[in-house]
Amino acid sequence: MRDSRLTEQRNPASSRIDELDALGIVDLINAEDHRIAAAVGEEREAIARAVELAERAFRSGGRLIYVGAGTSGRLGVLDAAEMPPTYGTDPAMVRGVIAGGYEALVRAQEGAEDHAGDGAEAIDALDTDERDFVLGIATSGTTPFVHGAVDRAQERGSSVGFLMCTYPPPDLVERLDVVIAPLVGPEVITGSTRMKAGTATKLVLNTITTAAMVRLGKVYGNLMVDLQVTCEKLQDRGERILEHLLDVDRAQASDLLDSASGHVKTALVMGRLGIGAEEAGRRLDAAEGVIVRVVGDLAS
Repeated sequence: MRDSRLTEQRNPASSRIDELDALGIVDLINAEDHRIAAAVGEEREAIARAVELAERAFRSGGRLIYVGAGTSGRLGVLDAAEMPPTYGTDPAMVRGVIAGGYEALVRAQEGAEDHAGDGAEAIDALDTDERDFVLGIATSGTTPFVHGAVDRAQERGSSVGFLMCTYPPPDLVERLDVVIAPLVGPEVITGSTRMKAGTATKLVLNTITTAAMVRLGKVYGNLMVDLQVTCEKLQDRGERILEHLLDVDRAQASDLLDSASGHVKTALVMGRLGIGAEEAGRRLDAAEGVIVRVVGDLAS
């Protein structure tokens, strides 16, 4: 079972996992999971570069587009789907592409990842250009669908990157704008990359989008202020944010949100500066959405 890909190698620590009781299996998996955060931390500079590429794409009117297959594709779609409710973004701003289409989110589409041409076609369908940042995700580093997509995106002028959990080929590192390779080691169950590699992937994607959204001014202090109230949970969160930052009661916070059409960021500027929603919107636009430039820091 020799394979140069780290994700396909056997883990000696789990070579007799089938002889353990339930607690022993849990402890073994947990011990291996402790390696993940450190491996991601080793890639801090590459991840920061990806954040910069994503921010640049957003500020130029482009998109962050994840492309993956299987678990990698599902995690990309998940991260993209969480952006609108969390940060009030347009759903088109962060996109997830998965080999086999959205049916593959709930049922494995065997063989869908094997065709580089399909990945290229998916990129053509999105009409990518120089404003976009396309990040391929393939923990093994070899998925044809993902390589086809990344190659076509680069041909179309997009910034391109790759996220894998094995040793990156030097030519790939040389050719792409960024390669992120957290080396989490062989899986507890050989080749089961939904485990450590999947967890590392989610950590990296969470960091890229969170950091980019902070850079875009969608966070004030450490509060998610650029959210649009669309359900009771977000209504409650928005009101609590305004109560805390403006020192108002719940009824006043609710009124401010209503006046701001449910947009917490606008309501915050209105309450802090005593202005209407239209003027608050103008000031936020002039500050490129960075709220601290409009109302000062939390201590002011």
